[in-house]
Amino acid sequence: MRRFPIALSTIVAAALVAGCSSNAAAPPTGATTPSLGSAHIVDSGIAQPHSLRLFRTPPHPPPRRHAITGAMRRRARAGGWQQISSIPAFPNGPQTELLMTDGSVLVFDYCATNVYKLTPDQTGSYVTGSWTQLASLPSGYAPLYFASAVLPDGKLIVNGGEYNFCSGSETTLGAIYDPVANTWTSVAAPSGWSRIGDGQSAVLNNGTYMIGNCCTTVQAQLNESTMTWTQVGTGKGDTNSEEGWTLMPGGNILTADVGNAPDSEIFNAKSATWSAAAQVPVNLTSGFEIGPQTLRANGTVWVAGASGLSAVYNIKRGTWTQGPSFPTQGSQQLDVADGPSTLLTDGTVMVAASPGLYNAPTTMFIYNGKKLKNIAAFPQAPNDSSYNVRLLLLPTGQILEDDGSTDMEVYTPSRLGTPSYAPKIGSVPTTLTHGNTYKITGRRFNGMSQTNMYGDDVQQATNYPLVRVTNGTTGHVFYCKTHNHSFMGVGSSRKVSTMFDVPSTIETGASTLVVVTNGVASAPVSVTIH
Repeated sequence: MRRFPIALSTIVAAALVAGCSSNAAAPPTGATTPSLGSAHIVDSGIAQPHSLRLFRTPPHPPPRRHAITGAMRRRARAGGWQQISSIPAFPNGPQTELLMTDGSVLVFDYCATNVYKLTPDQTGSYVTGSWTQLASLPSGYAPLYFASAVLPDGKLIVNGGEYNFCSGSETTLGAIYDPVANTWTSVAAPSGWSRIGDGQSAVLNNGTYMIGNCCTTVQAQLNESTMTWTQVGTGKGDTNSEEGWTLMPGGNILTADVGNAPDSEIFNAKSATWSAAAQVPVNLTSGFEIGPQTLRANGTVWVAGASGLSAVYNIKRGTWTQGPSFPTQGSQQLDVADGPSTLLTDGTVMVAASPGLYNAPTTMFIYNGKKLKNIAAFPQAPNDSSYNVRLLLLPTGQILEDDGSTDMEVYTPSRLGTPSYAPKIGSVPTTLTHGNTYKITGRRFNGMSQTNMYGDDVQQATNYPLVRVTNGTTGHVFYCKTHNHSFMGVGSSRKVSTMFDVPSTIETGASTLVVVTNGVASAPVSVTIH
């Protein structure tokens, strides 16, 4: 563990505040200033140096300073953005989006217990889909910047939160959602943990869910059958604070250090320990923040930096190289000091950038492996900073965007790829009865990447199979809820399986069935629905 120099230790002892991320700029209206706190945190008997910070990541989007004109909207529409036709009356505004295994999208309300579901319409469109308000989170739990994952059984788990009801807390609360029963059940924190906060999470190859403690070096893995935790992760060189986790082919996890930059580390899933990886050749951090780490199909991880620089990790070689730098706009350097990225179906990466720490406007880019290309932004981008934007790849290959406003958008890329790594169905019954459950097997059901990345504040991985059925007569689209995936590793060609439930409302007759992962569909199989 790196020790602070004496001079910095003196500053830390005098100026550290509770929490684990940093903001050198004053928070926008509505943000809270944390009180002074200890320079150390003790969790599970292990004292860890606290991270230097001035303010928390703001709990609200920046103030809306720009009126969005018709010309702005026309430019966005010409660039591929479509406004969601209607959204529910979110009391505070939409935040983190999660793709469920039945094709629906769950959207959390900012700092509230409300949860809403977007279901695509009968043509498969999310733009004109329908909304349902779901069961609320358990009483007393309204997290912002939290760990989350869709589990192999199709349930959704959330843990922690840098804020609870928009009050800075680094809460240890958590909950698991059963989409069949439409119920939330509280989840206890790992034993001895006093904080989870904006800790990271990932689902390992074997389906085990792992979270990081926001403010120490430790992690914990969940045994879902007993709802008990096992603490893991010896050897971590710095605290988990602000770092992102990228699941790599083979099952290990890569992180670019923030506290110990320019170091990087790898979590070995078999030994449950950390070890040092190569050093990053450029500085990716600023204000104790960093951007998303996106695994691409070519076996590289691209990290967008909070400094305006980027770097690429070659998994096979175990080496880093410098990536393209974000441009300046006027005199302002664009960067990703907290912000989203998503891997598009053609293998490129969409990313949101903005100037400095938590400032507007947001600019959208596509990274093609060599350079960054500026693309049209969604209409509200002049009012946004990258940190308050969410991007989620849909089963259609489109991108769902929200920014806390009443304007949610869907982006259609100029080209939708059908790559060679598309899922491949091996076996599935060709006669299906509505209301019944079946098994489907094949390869590449988990895709090449977790796809939707952000860092410690947001996790929206979609490396699991969906089953989509299209009726041959009407053309209507139905998703079958999948569950009990046999494997969750990315970039694998091994044979895997999942179960799927044929909806009771599905139309009967000749149909086609595909497996969709990360917006990429398999070749269709002809089936008959009874």
